[in-house]
Amino acid sequence: MMAASRSLWLVLLCLAAAIIGGVLQAHAQPDNIGFISIDCGLPGTASYVDNITKLLYVPDAAFIDAGSNHNISAEFMSPQLGKRYHDVRSFPDGTRNCYTLRSLVAGLKYMLRGTFKYGNYDGLNRPPIFDLYVGVNFWTMVNITDADTPVIVETIVVVPDDFVQVCLVNTGSGTPFISGLDLRPLKTTLYPQVNATQGLVLLARMNFGPTDITLADLVRYPDDPHDRFWIPWVDTTKWATISTTKRALNIDDDKFEAPSKVMQTAITPLNASQNIQFYWDPEPQPKDPTPGYIGILHFCEVEQLSSNETRQFYVNLNGGLWYPKAYSPPYLQTDATYNSNAARGFTHYNITINATATSTLPPLINAVEVFSVISTTEVGTDSQDVSAIMAIKAKYKVQKNWMGDPCVPKTLAWDGLTCSYAVSSPARITGVNMSFIGLNGDISSSFANLKAIQYLDLSHNNLSGSIPDSLSQLSSLTVLDLTGNHLSGSIPSGLLKRIQDGSLNLNYGNNPDLCANADSCQTSKGESKLAMYIAIPVVLIVVIVSAAALIYCILERQKRGPTNNAVKPQNETPVSHVPNSDASLRLENRRFTYKELETITDKFQRVLGRGGFGYVYDGFLEDGTQVAVKLRSDSSNQGIKEFLAEAQILTRIHHKNLVSMIGYCKDGEYMALVYEYMPEGNARNRGLLSWRQRLKIAVESAQGLEYLHKGCNPPLIHRDVKATNILLNAKLEAKIADFGLTKAFNRENDNHISSNTLVGTLGYVDPEYQATMQPTVKSDVYSFGVVLLELITGRSAILRDPETTSIIQWARQRLARGNIEDVVDPRMHGAHDVNSVWKAADIALKCTAHASAQRPTMTDVVAQLQECLELEDARAENGDVNSGFYTSSTSDPYSSYNTHADGQFTDVSQSSTAFEVEHNFGRVPTMATGPAAR
Repeated sequence: MMAASRSLWLVLLCLAAAIIGGVLQAHAQPDNIGFISIDCGLPGTASYVDNITKLLYVPDAAFIDAGSNHNISAEFMSPQLGKRYHDVRSFPDGTRNCYTLRSLVAGLKYMLRGTFKYGNYDGLNRPPIFDLYVGVNFWTMVNITDADTPVIVETIVVVPDDFVQVCLVNTGSGTPFISGLDLRPLKTTLYPQVNATQGLVLLARMNFGPTDITLADLVRYPDDPHDRFWIPWVDTTKWATISTTKRALNIDDDKFEAPSKVMQTAITPLNASQNIQFYWDPEPQPKDPTPGYIGILHFCEVEQLSSNETRQFYVNLNGGLWYPKAYSPPYLQTDATYNSNAARGFTHYNITINATATSTLPPLINAVEVFSVISTTEVGTDSQDVSAIMAIKAKYKVQKNWMGDPCVPKTLAWDGLTCSYAVSSPARITGVNMSFIGLNGDISSSFANLKAIQYLDLSHNNLSGSIPDSLSQLSSLTVLDLTGNHLSGSIPSGLLKRIQDGSLNLNYGNNPDLCANADSCQTSKGESKLAMYIAIPVVLIVVIVSAAALIYCILERQKRGPTNNAVKPQNETPVSHVPNSDASLRLENRRFTYKELETITDKFQRVLGRGGFGYVYDGFLEDGTQVAVKLRSDSSNQGIKEFLAEAQILTRIHHKNLVSMIGYCKDGEYMALVYEYMPEGNARNRGLLSWRQRLKIAVESAQGLEYLHKGCNPPLIHRDVKATNILLNAKLEAKIADFGLTKAFNRENDNHISSNTLVGTLGYVDPEYQATMQPTVKSDVYSFGVVLLELITGRSAILRDPETTSIIQWARQRLARGNIEDVVDPRMHGAHDVNSVWKAADIALKCTAHASAQRPTMTDVVAQLQECLELEDARAENGDVNSGFYTSSTSDPYSSYNTHADGQFTDVSQSSTAFEVEHNFGRVPTMATGPAAR
């Protein structure tokens, strides 16, 4: 069996290598879906498009400035081998060499994949071993065991900045090299085991059920929108295959989004009375002697069962229940069982799936993913310092060892840099020595952004131009050495003052054109006095005019009477009156043509959603910024009036909890609004969000409404507050959206606006507004109370229980019994402070009081929700954290929730690294190593 398994995995590896390549095409289009696909070692500047996936592959020269290109040996070329494996980039110089991938979204999850085929490119026939890092955190050890076998490694991590670096580190066991590098963005809700302090490293992602190992059976993009590789796993001696041609749908709030093509096939035991079994063995790594593992088992019923048929089974790990009750997969819906914390400490991992005594059909499984966990707690250098030193490196084209993070880890800090390290904060750059390295041009303004720098030595170079006065603002700078350059002009007054007060030691000798004292700078001094003589009267005139204008404004305001803005966020512009007429737009934002929108959205290919205004499309601006484009459709029930209202409002309101408008289009019959992209959908997509995350969404959306009510002049009533109009960015920060129905009212005269039309969404509309046709700010409060109940319960505004009822009535009846657990979303598994939930529920009920006078203001709501958040934070600080093993919910998300694993899985940890199995080709985890069948 072992020899057969080895052959099987080798075939899989070669298959993976074959499909990653592509065919060169002359008219390759830029990637517009956020993917970065790099062919490492590809010479020149020409890109190519894969003829199967249509993904664009680009050369790596723009991502790295070190290494050399090589072709693999002819003996390892074959017609089936993908183009990407024909060449490599090798790094014989330097300990660390890094690729920098930019234009990312800080706080978002990304999948990174590296591919390696040695192919004896160097003629030495010595396959290397080296380490791979993502940023400053260890990813995995790459062990190339032979010249022909490709290695594919993959990780999923949260990227803390708007860029990420993938670094190859020479550990003394051969020269690092790489064949290809991929980056794929993921929703924050996917793979909940990944967070800011923990990443996943792939062991295997296997697709059960294909009949053969062929190119057609391997599933990736576009069948999988995330471009994961689902390797076919075939063992006809043990398993029978069942399948369907009908589409398998992802459940709501799916945490893994397994593609339909994978879930359309499954295996059952060849002998119906037997079990499904597979296993893997761990192998400790130097950085983690007891690695931890995450398993995700994917299930979908592919056969339509008759009334007298049942398929029910248990899922076991090492003889103990993985999932604590009998399980039946849903018909044509994806589902999964998985552990949330890494399991560790076992010497063997054996999965068994066996039918229950009452099941008439054998068990099945569609796919499996197995990961190890890695710690991503290591923090890099201060981001402002990194940006500054990167700009300096680019300006002067510094070669040396300036690769990766400037200060972290300490053993790989850049030559010439001195860093300070603190336990609770990022490393800072405190010293830069760039003397005697042939610098040309002027002194970079980026040096002034190194706010913690104490020592700067730019001596004995070819620097020219003047000394920037901004250097005098570096309060920590004590030594500045500019000796032996070609600087000119006078020493800035700020630096002279620093020299005089003794806070700075400035060395500037051997700069012939630099004015060092008053005698040598007579011309400049005279010019300065002349400028002063001119400037003083000009300043006086400006002051007099400004004072007159100020007095005029005060008198005018007194005529109008006082205003009362309780909330005035910093750096935010109060909104002026919003016209309701079909007036022309007077917008400060960018105006797009319809043709530009076609380019941005790739001809409106990907739909993000649909509302009353029309479809919302995914798009990318020229600089790579992802945006959402809301295009008005001909059938829209919202016309020019609503378009103008939303556009005018969004150009004038600015708050961190309101969605920002980037631009608009009013091009003939075409009208569109271009927004910031909110990748995590809306507040209805709650999934397995923790109670703290839900509270944070509630607080942030409440702050947005508070600003509309109190921080705008005139105040605004949103009139359509609902869960789907609260959008979430990559950090799960909430922002209010959709201002097409928003109205301004005059707070001085009344607290409502007159309206002849009832607007809003069923289940959220204030009954008092419904009766009077006069919406008030308390109408928004009522709607927000419904949203808060949705966050608490995990249910929709309108329920069928079994009769149709509102979530307000449903919650009031159950809370009257005095048990909060009858109301709280069971998917939180009790991981919440009871007092915090009770208080939030009480706030929601007060917000939804029938009489508006009994409802709190949004200012009150914000204050009380922040108290709820403090209660929950106190619980977390006391270590009361509840976690365990889960299943993705199916048709009835409230009927059966797994809360804890049995005793075998209670001793878990959050820190781990890679592992592999018995039938592997080396110690590094690759797509070709994985579980073995029993």
